[in-house]
Amino acid sequence: MAVVEEDAAPAAAASASDPTAGSSDNEITVEEASFVHTEPPQDGSAPPVVSSAMEVLHDKVKKQVIKEGHGKKPLKFATCFVHYRAWVQGSSHKFEDTWQEQHPIELVLGKEKKEMSGLGIGVVNMKSGERALLHVGWELGYGKEGSFSFPNVPPMADLVYEVELIGFDDVKEGKARSDMTVEERIAAADRRKIEGNEYFKEKKLEEAMQQYEMAIAYMGDDFMFQLFGKYRDMALAVKNPCHLNMAACLIKLNRFDEAIVQCSIVCILLCSLVHSVVNA
Repeated sequence: MAVVEEDAAPAAAASASDPTAGSSDNEITVEEASFVHTEPPQDGSAPPVVSSAMEVLHDKVKKQVIKEGHGKKPLKFATCFVHYRAWVQGSSHKFEDTWQEQHPIELVLGKEKKEMSGLGIGVVNMKSGERALLHVGWELGYGKEGSFSFPNVPPMADLVYEVELIGFDDVKEGKARSDMTVEERIAAADRRKIEGNEYFKEKKLEEAMQQYEMAIAYMGDDFMFQLFGKYRDMALAVKNPCHLNMAACLIKLNRFDEAIVQCSIVCILLCSLVHSVVNA
């Protein structure tokens, strides 16, 4: 597994257009804050207009597919990584947007909060990479009383979610990131990175990016802030290649502005590391 060395950063930008050069089985040599995918193409001010058929998942949950996913669907207690926007149905009141916040949420199916039970029913019926519109009755949302804190949702409000299932981990005990040790989180992220590299070699760029995003989700800003010494080095050895490998995918997709963002994140991380060493 490649790690970012002191002289690696200048070479990364020069080699980004040829990510397979010198690659090993476990690493793409080319080498988000805590996000990867940019927002969907619509402006997000209102739910997207979707023409696909309405699928009834539950008496109070219906789904329309925006973009097809791939592979299998998650099982109960799977840890799912999800981006979503949420509106009160029949209005322009958007009360949550993880794309805007630049952080996907972690949802353990079967253990979600009561107000997210409708969202959970939708997610368990999605495949990795799928994006869908969910119509959720108030009974499986914020209920009869609504919410007057954050998020602000009126009483008895039916909801509309635009959801993307980035990916999921089928773990029997449904272990959330917050319950993992540092070593477990780094190992989980590393597994996702390696799976992303395999997809990259098969030229399945969208699938590769989903794996990298899940790896980065394990290495969120709040987690990285708590790490020092060898554990920070171990985490950066996973996190930085994921950002740079993501940049390689984006370059191949001609999404150059997004590739620059990924490379910039690594530069910021390396600069903070150098600063901490100098002041040690």
